[in-house]
Amino acid sequence: MPDFHRFYYPGQLKQNETIELDDASAKHVWQVLRMETGDKLQIADGKGNTALGIISVAERHSCEVKLVEVTFAPRKKHLLHLCVAFTKNNSRNEWLLEKATELGATSIIPVVAVRSEKVHFRQERWEKLLESALLQSQQNYLPELTGLMPLADVLKKYCHIENRFVAHCILDKDRVAFYEMLKPSTETVILIGPEGDFRFDEVSLCVSYGYKPVSLGTQRLRTETAAISVCAHFNMVNDGKD
Repeated sequence: MPDFHRFYYPGQLKQNETIELDDASAKHVWQVLRMETGDKLQIADGKGNTALGIISVAERHSCEVKLVEVTFAPRKKHLLHLCVAFTKNNSRNEWLLEKATELGATSIIPVVAVRSEKVHFRQERWEKLLESALLQSQQNYLPELTGLMPLADVLKKYCHIENRFVAHCILDKDRVAFYEMLKPSTETVILIGPEGDFRFDEVSLCVSYGYKPVSLGTQRLRTETAAISVCAHFNMVNDGKD
């Protein structure tokens, strides 16, 4: 499909039907892009569907688009579930959400560990950040952003996935380099702890659930940097794969 301006629409995309974009998108179409009736654009629903649309109404607070072609992109086999303890600094959390989306994370799970800081969870704002990053990076699937989830619940939720890892910095516990453990075209879940790291007993609990301890390098990384390092490694290993 040619490269047109791209917009997000959470509803169902059906060929030959007309949809109405939200107020912010309509204003962007009319005021910023100066688009008019008859102009073409792309619509993505974050669920694998992309539509080519033609503007039928373009006004400051209203933009109606007729969908003339809808295509579907199946999910890739490589799925990354990023389980990370958020910080109390929301700007850092938002940077993490944006970049993890751009790098193709399948789901982002804010883990609550013993040393976790208090997080001001902003679901609506953060969902908008994910949508914006989805459009910017030309991806087909919006990551799932769960609510805050205790570590024990995360371990149970993803126990069915074969490739399970826990990253930590405890020197007297065995670890393997994360990049050495990665396999292309596989579903993977990784746990990244808070600024003070996971406690010894938390790592032991993860191991009892089949999580393999991994290292992300010799540098001491901030939580969000560690998360993006994981996403980047995973993305490179799977680049071009189904």
